[in-house]
Amino acid sequence: MTTELQPKSPTIKGPAEWFTGDVFFNAYYAGTEPSRTRLNLVRFTPGAHTAWHRHAVGQTLHVTEGYGYVQSRGEELIELRPGDTVYTPAGEWYWHGASADNFMCHLALWEAPGPDSDEPETVWGELLTPEEYPQA
Repeated sequence: MTTELQPKSPTIKGPAEWFTGDVFFNAYYAGTEPSRTRLNLVRFTPGAHTAWHRHAVGQTLHVTEGYGYVQSRGEELIELRPGDTVYTPAGEWYWHGASADNFMCHLALWEAPGPDSDEPETVWGELLTPEEYPQA
């Protein structure tokens, strides 16, 4: 096996079923067995955020620029700034995104479930209500 440059991925606009506002991402890496690692760069415009969702094996976010939030269902809101890294455990419902008046960009790192699992990597839920998103 040799070291190889990964193919470039185009920037994709996130679907309205998963995101409120304009969100763009690049899928930088999707490992092949035995690796099940995934790595995306995600860019949120001001006020843009995910719907409630959960990951089968959890997810780590590392903020590279901007200002935003992450919140698990029923838990306190966490403010995110450049250099912050946050981990959400497997199966936990949460959302994340930019603040109302700032962009936010983060790297998203997660794993797909093992080959013997029929569980999806990500399960998407409902969009946040206006009351759930922090007001400026």
